[in-house]
Amino acid sequence: MTKRNKQSVKISLLVVAAVVLVITGHYHDISADNDETYKGLKVFSNVIEQIEKNYVDTVDTKELIQNAIQGMVHSLDPHSQYLTPEAFEELQSGTRGEFEGIGIVITMPKGVLTVVSPIEGTPAYSAGIQSGDIIVKVDGAFTGDMKIWEAVKKMRGLKGTKVVITVMRKGFTEPKDFELVRDIIPLESVKYITLQSGYGYVWITNFQDNTTADLKDALEALESETTPLKGLVLDLRNNPGGPLNQAIEVSDLFLEEGQILSIKGRLEKHTNIFNAHTNSTKREYPIIILINNGSASASEIVAGALQDHKRALIMGTTSFGKGSVQTVKPLGDGSGLKFTIARYYTPSGRSIQAKGIEPDIVVPYSLIDNDEKDDNKIFLKEKDLKNHLESESEKTNQKAKQEEDTEDEKEPVKKKSKYGSLELDNLMADSQVKRALDTLISYDIFKGIKN
Repeated sequence: MTKRNKQSVKISLLVVAAVVLVITGHYHDISADNDETYKGLKVFSNVIEQIEKNYVDTVDTKELIQNAIQGMVHSLDPHSQYLTPEAFEELQSGTRGEFEGIGIVITMPKGVLTVVSPIEGTPAYSAGIQSGDIIVKVDGAFTGDMKIWEAVKKMRGLKGTKVVITVMRKGFTEPKDFELVRDIIPLESVKYITLQSGYGYVWITNFQDNTTADLKDALEALESETTPLKGLVLDLRNNPGGPLNQAIEVSDLFLEEGQILSIKGRLEKHTNIFNAHTNSTKREYPIIILINNGSASASEIVAGALQDHKRALIMGTTSFGKGSVQTVKPLGDGSGLKFTIARYYTPSGRSIQAKGIEPDIVVPYSLIDNDEKDDNKIFLKEKDLKNHLESESEKTNQKAKQEEDTEDEKEPVKKKSKYGSLELDNLMADSQVKRALDTLISYDIFKGIKN
């Protein structure tokens, strides 16, 4: 080997070693004493040298090394990533309260760009993008050749601009194009409404740093109404998750004691147990949690904790099944490393990794057509006969109905929530919400029956 080549190998080896040192943070691990590591780095250096010297086109050595690191980290599991400075910036922007884009949470298991869930109220949600959709192309570019941050960057953009995503879905005979107009994506976390006197509904759309505080406000509003709260529907459907501490704090609002979650990693510092604390406000009303295959990560932690403590009935369909914990470490050049440090376990010791939370009662989603479901319409009753005698209550009800109809003409039936508006009619046409409400009402009725 010539003196020049020896120098090139030495420089390449130092560059690669420096990258590995920054990532691991263990400077003493990379040394000549560690034969396997040293030999591997030497081979890696030789490969870079050969490509630099002999590849048909000029290559960017920095990009080569970044791609190599990305491949190494991504081979560990779908949630571990090396984040270039651009990707790291994209990740951070998603926690600042809002961003401009189409409003979906994505993952890339086995290199396939997959929708975890659309964010409620966003262009993707309104266009009908669903959990489990596979994004084949973004503006005509195949996603199979992209890293996840590249796909995110292509889908984000200025409000009012358009992007076309090509989606394959179970039941499609071929991929379908969705043209979406980008918008400001607010990361509002909590919405609530009263479904019926004494029965509340809270939708946690995603977990953010302020989720627990917003949920407290929502619960206090529902609990302070004239009729005491008899039951709560907590909707975690299509909730992709978020910060671990928020999942623990939300669970803690409904638990007085016992374990919420345990995480177990290879290192002792990544192993921990999180317990519930006594709350100043006692919440003893029954709870039904709604989940589906778009409920992931933090939402599965909440559902699993309350299910194991028999504090809530879980209804819907099996959740996504992400039972691992990630951390993000910034690196010196503006890049970052996101990697899995532990698995988590529900209070009973269950790992839901790749299994998901199974509901206590399976209820598939569908829209209810109230007109078609009204079985009473096929039976004639006294009140259906022409010119029947009116009861006293009918007269009173008829007068009240006329006044109500007058009010309806003034303003459509829509109830407001603190974080926007939820339409009660739409919720009542949701089979899972309706089943949850009926179950809570039935429980209250049975509770009052004397033996």
